Amino acid sequence: MAQHAGFNTAGFNTKAIHAGQDPDPLTGAVIPPIYQTSTFVQDGINVLRAGHEYSRGSNPTRSGFEAQLAALEHGAAAFAFASGLAAEDALLRALLRPGDHIVLGGDGYGGTNRLINHLLGPWGVANTAVDITDLDVVAAAIRPGETALLWVETPSNPLLGIADLAGWAQLAHGAGALLVVDNTFASPYLQRPLEYGADLVVHSTTKYIGGHSDVLGGAVVAADASFRGKPLAEAIGYQQFAGGAVAGPQDCYLAARGLKTLGLRMERHGANAQALAEWLREQPGIAEVLYPGLPEHPGHALAARQMSGFGGIVSLRFAAGEAAARAFAESTRLFALSVSLGGVESLVCYCSEMTHASVRGTALAVPTDLVRLSVGVEDLADLRADLEYGLAAARAAAGTVLSGA
Repeated sequence: MAQHAGFNTAGFNTKAIHAGQDPDPLTGAVIPPIYQTSTFVQDGINVLRAGHEYSRGSNPTRSGFEAQLAALEHGAAAFAFASGLAAEDALLRALLRPGDHIVLGGDGYGGTNRLINHLLGPWGVANTAVDITDLDVVAAAIRPGETALLWVETPSNPLLGIADLAGWAQLAHGAGALLVVDNTFASPYLQRPLEYGADLVVHSTTKYIGGHSDVLGGAVVAADASFRGKPLAEAIGYQQFAGGAVAGPQDCYLAARGLKTLGLRMERHGANAQALAEWLREQPGIAEVLYPGLPEHPGHALAARQMSGFGGIVSLRFAAGEAAARAFAESTRLFALSVSLGGVESLVCYCSEMTHASVRGTALAVPTDLVRLSVGVEDLADLRADLEYGLAAARAAAGTVLSGA
């Protein structure tokens, strides 16, 4: 565990570059070294040098990244894990007990739904999926005395719903529960949920934080709060140590490096996404463009209030249905067909069968006419030309279906 200290008044980009990233005191190296070691020499029995004993418990590279992320999320402490789902699993097991209940945003990452339903469910943890945009529905789902967590992802994956974070926090705390926010899509550059009353933030650091599709990781950031008589940081930190699903030093180095350019990248992701979303909504064959930066998006005004930008994810729904969506996803080239998101390169995903296959056939299923675009930082004209190629393929597929061929 690394505590955030200092940089309270510095700007985001200054903190991103310097918090937890002090030059090496031995050599003066501007970039802290990667401590690629499993264990540390002791100066006597249990006399630890600089507090490090074994890299599952702590490692200087991981500690630096954790301090950096805590500073950016304005949290009391941050914890790095081997993947986003490892981070979520550690949080859930640290705080929940059999018989607990979760109010879960219904539009979110399929892996989170799978984790909570198929791994936590048999352990005796129930959940109720809700429309994240309707606070009355959220309130009605709370079970007094049973609900321990409210869990929401905003913007949501892949329908780009926007949740009222302050409203969710008020409902959670009124029920004696905690609010957990998945901030992966927004990143701390665009949104800091702890400022709106959230107790815990989770990230897949694989995505925008790493930013280059070359690292797998996750993180939990905790507020200075307690639950069931124990500080959140203490509970998460113990689970990290005892459960052992920690991020390795090389992965932490890559994630820390990614954080240093997060602000620059998010500006470009957002600018490209906004321009493409505005262009796409005018194209024939597109039934709907889902992007909170569009004025017609139902969450636009709320997103404008609680975010400093609208992000790099755009989802499309095709008027001709599944065949057109599939053809589009399999025809673009710069937008490579892949799961994941948040890298500098653009990606396209057919979520129904890729990222959200675990909820197919349920009320939470992703529409089969939808594709998700992770808009990268390439030149806008090239991205638009690639999408034009995909749209032509979608129209051809739609014509084939209509003709009965």
